[in-house]
Amino acid sequence: MQIDLRTVEIKPLRQTFDHLAERFGDKPATRYQEGTYDIQQTWLYHYRPTWEPDLEIFDERRTRIRMKDWYDFKDPRQYYYGAYTIARAKQQEAADSAFAFAVENGMVEALPERSRELMLQFLVPARHAEWGANMNNMFMSAYGYGTAFEAACNYAAMDRLGIAQQISRIGLALGGEEALHAAKELWLRGASWQPLRRYLEDSFVVKDWFELFVAQNLVLDGLLYPFLYRHLRTLISADGNAFHGLATKFMSDWDSEATRWVDAIVKTAVAESAENKLLVSEWAFDYFGRGTEALAALAVAAFGSDAEAVVGVITDELKARLQKLGIWEGE
Repeated sequence: MQIDLRTVEIKPLRQTFDHLAERFGDKPATRYQEGTYDIQQTWLYHYRPTWEPDLEIFDERRTRIRMKDWYDFKDPRQYYYGAYTIARAKQQEAADSAFAFAVENGMVEALPERSRELMLQFLVPARHAEWGANMNNMFMSAYGYGTAFEAACNYAAMDRLGIAQQISRIGLALGGEEALHAAKELWLRGASWQPLRRYLEDSFVVKDWFELFVAQNLVLDGLLYPFLYRHLRTLISADGNAFHGLATKFMSDWDSEATRWVDAIVKTAVAESAENKLLVSEWAFDYFGRGTEALAALAVAAFGSDAEAVVGVITDELKARLQKLGIWEGE
């Protein structure tokens, strides 16, 4: 018996979902587009929030900025759930390997006392700041508008929780549970940490989610991350031990990636209108001053007479970044 095989092309009736075809045309959509665009509910709400009956659950009026299309806040990393979890799993595997290498090769035991104290006093308490960043990004995800923005904030919130856990892991390696208890005391009562703690606790009551985005993800992270993961690392590595660098590699890599997303969001909002630009500029200038005060208190305690130079480098870099985004008119 002879069997003839032939190819039959079946033309699909449609290439994608109707709402995506309206935006991008009738062509196959990317996974990011399918998992992001026009997903948030915009009508047929069951009830208004009992705690804010003048607003809908998802309401554009929860921020003072205005957008013609809230889905313009797209993520340059194109993260949807699958892509995000795959990327983070690979990074976590690399971070685990680096940490295990440092521990197995005796870097913790060989850490000079000065370096150990610097990490215990100026890195381990930062796990509480990361918890605050987790809370703030969760708020942005809950009360923001448009899945493109909300989903990315949710991923950022999970990242900050993971970073807090990684810092806790470092503290346990350096001094066990006692190190974590001591770090909590520093966070609650240490003089050098109180300006940062005040900054974060004030941010918890900010109702405008885009203002909070500027306060947390643009300004505070733009000041704190270079301090913790570049300048403090340089100070500690001067003692000839690479433990800090290996144990915090994830944080440095994450910061570079997250910065792309944060800058893209701010650029989009600022380009939308002169009113948006003015608002974002005012917020950035206000929080820059508060954040610099918090940074200076930590820098003086960690770097002593070199603190002014360290703060100057970090603030100049952030000013240049804000100027590039078009929201800094000062010197």
